[in-house]
Amino acid sequence: MEIMGYQFPEDLKYDKEHGWVREEDGIFVAGVTDFFQKTAGEIIFIEMPLVGRKIEKGQPYSSIESGKWVGRLKAPLSGEILEVNSELNDFPYLLNENPYTEGWIIKLKPTEPEEIKTLLTIGDEYKSYIEVEDKKIKDGSKK
Repeated sequence: MEIMGYQFPEDLKYDKEHGWVREEDGIFVAGVTDFFQKTAGEIIFIEMPLVGRKIEKGQPYSSIESGKWVGRLKAPLSGEILEVNSELNDFPYLLNENPYTEGWIIKLKPTEPEEIKTLLTIGDEYKSYIEVEDKKIKDGSKK
């Protein structure tokens, strides 16, 4: 689905940190949204977390750098990191080119599987949220 020029696959779940999650046989794959990558600009570096690391929902698990800023990625769910996308070490631009497939960041085994219910699906609530976020960014760039 397209919202204000940003693509959001309807089969994913989303958090308000502009991350996405997809379930694959009880394992969760996570990454950043099209909105995230477009507002960040060209992503030039991502610090990949360690496999085996335990992460908590809402807590930083990685840092990312673009031509515009440096920031922290927050975990969409609690769990243990089973795999990282090591391609991003050499090719961080995959986050810009295709954030939903080649640009996935981590795969994790959830420790609190019910947390998936706290994530958003594409619908009126998420659409309204993106519209507000987009307006904040556009208003900020005018100042």
